[in-house]
Amino acid sequence: MARLRNVPMADGEVEVLIVGGGPVGLTARALLERWGVRVLLVERHREPSPFPRARLVNVRSMEIYRGLGLAAGITAHAFAPEYGRIRFRDTLRSRDFATAAMTGIDAPVPESPVTGVVTSQDRLEPVLLAGATSPARFGVELAGLTEEADGVVAALLDGPRRGERLRLRARHVLAADGANSTVRHLLGIGVTGPGRMGGFTTVVFDADLRRWCAHQPAGVYFTAHGLFAPLYPEGGWAWFVPTPDDGPHADWPALLSRALGGVPADVVRIQHWETNAFVAERFRHGRILLAGDAAHAMPIVGGLGMNTGIADVHNLCWKLAGVLRGWAAPGLLETYEEERRPVACRTLRQAVANTELMLGVQNRRRAQLQLGRAAPDHVELPWSERYFAQLGLVLGVTYRSGAVLAGEGPAPEPPGADYVPSAEPGRRMPHLWLARDRSTLDTFGEWFTVLTPDPAAWAWHTTPWPLRVEPLPAEHAAFCGLTAHGALLVRPDGHVAARWPGPPPSATTLLDALTALTGKDAGT
Repeated sequence: MARLRNVPMADGEVEVLIVGGGPVGLTARALLERWGVRVLLVERHREPSPFPRARLVNVRSMEIYRGLGLAAGITAHAFAPEYGRIRFRDTLRSRDFATAAMTGIDAPVPESPVTGVVTSQDRLEPVLLAGATSPARFGVELAGLTEEADGVVAALLDGPRRGERLRLRARHVLAADGANSTVRHLLGIGVTGPGRMGGFTTVVFDADLRRWCAHQPAGVYFTAHGLFAPLYPEGGWAWFVPTPDDGPHADWPALLSRALGGVPADVVRIQHWETNAFVAERFRHGRILLAGDAAHAMPIVGGLGMNTGIADVHNLCWKLAGVLRGWAAPGLLETYEEERRPVACRTLRQAVANTELMLGVQNRRRAQLQLGRAAPDHVELPWSERYFAQLGLVLGVTYRSGAVLAGEGPAPEPPGADYVPSAEPGRRMPHLWLARDRSTLDTFGEWFTVLTPDPAAWAWHTTPWPLRVEPLPAEHAAFCGLTAHGALLVRPDGHVAARWPGPPPSATTLLDALTALTGKDAGT
């Protein structure tokens, strides 16, 4: 087979091959590049998708993008915070009978230095693509994988008609190729969960709907005729609706006109797609790892799918970098599935519950209309204002694995709505302001971080691990469970790896902890 052309690595080899050019794959590309890892991303489509698809970048994902220096660019293309709301109406032209804010999207929250945004995936992907310089090849399809002792050989199809078969060697493969993942199928990895939940159609259209929506903005309008969503701050709309039996042959302009009550509209493009709900039985097969929809597919309600995938690669990429650079043993990669698969299972349960709650609101309203009741001014929603944002789910994740020096046993279930900050090992390090516009979260990056009120007691001049010591203001010590001489060891992904309430128990405490976490001895 021919070698892959235009790959700037000797003999057509890379350290990590990323399969899939959506937000998860593009985020992994940016993260790995920051670690100096040689990456190639391939995507079977010839260009990024022109469809809106994912609509919500939650507060945790925006924290990750803040660390990559991409948050401002994402926000610049996003809607204003007042669009961080959902509205329920009988028709798009009716008044609201219920509404709910998306906490962490509609306004800042004290638990984070950033605010999430409502934006369309086709606006997000170009920012992510420009956020790294590692090669990304669109129009290249994966045809096969062969695992070897020291790497993986990928067979790729390139060219206008996929006529050229190319060969690429990689140390590891990161599969972010969607719910119908080619990689997952090639590996024979099964899935668990409800599975297919139905077919949907997205109709992108232009129409002047300001009369009914400009004074009551929202990211999504739920109606009896489907979901309507504004696409871009400057205009454009999308209609999401279950696909009828004759979907490919339906008169979509007529169906849209009927759903809009006769408002003139121009159909721009149409896409038919499937919604799925499952978690892969395994996230790893040797040197091949699954992330995003390849590892778990979520119903769209609540915007949890893409964001869960972004958190996947944030967890995984520092571990891959450690193994590739020699400061972590290969066994560290086992903690990826140990930490992320339980999160995926919990998130799937929540996404299914979100869907049931949304349908419940609409069913209650439909029952009222069938009884001939006039539209009420308000229908009580079956959740609090904080429920939809799920801060507890996205910020309150607790990891339990060999990469956390904590108690044994499974990680506790995070609360759905309420988030209680904690510096307990395994938890995301809480956001605390260290200085004007500088958060504790800004001290993390391509290194381990020691946060301590007493930097001198924990200083190390030379270690085989990337390590920085950051002063923690004394006023934050008690909140973090520390005395004046204690310390937190925080992983590159911002999760607390270890906590010492007092001074170092021994002269090698920190090195011993890093050895235990990474499986690599300081002398090797």
